[in-house]
Amino acid sequence: MSGQGMGGLGGYGETGPAALADHDPEAGTDIDDSTGTYNLRLYIAGQTSRSAAALANLKAVCEQHLAGRYRIEVIDLLEHPQLAAGDQILAIPTLVRRLPQPIKRLIGNLADTERVLVGLDLRAEER
Repeated sequence: MSGQGMGGLGGYGETGPAALADHDPEAGTDIDDSTGTYNLRLYIAGQTSRSAAALANLKAVCEQHLAGRYRIEVIDLLEHPQLAAGDQILAIPTLVRRLPQPIKRLIGNLADTERVLVGLDLRAEER
């Protein structure tokens, strides 16, 4: 399934092939790691240009490098502030890769594609 569901998450909702149209953000919806699907949460604070840029940048990376193997859940902390503690969110926007393990966090608008790829373990760091 593709497209965007609203899910009560500040107009962004979830997106990606494995997105669910009706979702309770407090339920915790990690999916089976054996499917190879990336479970990503993008924490934002309101519908700002920075939030929109982070989501657009993330979608572009996912479509190019994870086509059919990702799920994005957008959490608006203005509407669901209690969810910040669960993923230890200290700044926004923050992307949390919940699956595959281990959990990874990236802070910022995700404009640096190479940094996002390395952060998601889609490309090895050059040393």
